[in-house]
Amino acid sequence: MNKWLKKSLFVIVSILTFGLVTPSQLMNTVNAENHTDRDVVEAPSIENNFARKNEFIDESQFNKAAFMQDLLKQAELQSYQKFGTRIKPVIENEFREVILPNIEAALEETAAQFPEDDLQNLTITEQPGKGLSEKIFNIKNAETGKDILRFHVRRENPPQAGYWFNFHYHTYHDDYQTHHDLGSIYWDKNTPPKWMS
Repeated sequence: MNKWLKKSLFVIVSILTFGLVTPSQLMNTVNAENHTDRDVVEAPSIENNFARKNEFIDESQFNKAAFMQDLLKQAELQSYQKFGTRIKPVIENEFREVILPNIEAALEETAAQFPEDDLQNLTITEQPGKGLSEKIFNIKNAETGKDILRFHVRRENPPQAGYWFNFHYHTYHDDYQTHHDLGSIYWDKNTPPKWMS
């Protein structure tokens, strides 16, 4: 069979079956046709296709531990992006030792409140806040678009104590009003640069 005819047939079958029949299944049928010299291509039955999909779902169970590790890794990368090239080298080690474990604990505590089906919908925002913005990242429900957690860092300057970065988060439980402290990191007596600079 000509290549363009095979490709066209794949596209047509995929469109007509709404993706229930995959090109690889069709290819197996076409190969069987070539060996038996039949003129008609028969698509696999829908029942067999659903059975194959269910087998795939059983084999690829949601891995909560891997999901949480990935979420934590994304949180760390978002934080470093927020710090920028001027702040990151100064506070990176202390952030990794003090703040990151607290972020992980907050994520684990939140994850414990959701069944696995809902947990799979949690995502991390793509862009931290620039300049003087407190936002590092948010954890949101991808289905509803609503924030679950908001992780922030605030610049503080207590009298005679220099500049500090206070890390905290807010939850949807109290409409993001309470500051849940993650820890603070000392910067210097001098004013720190703006975020992402």
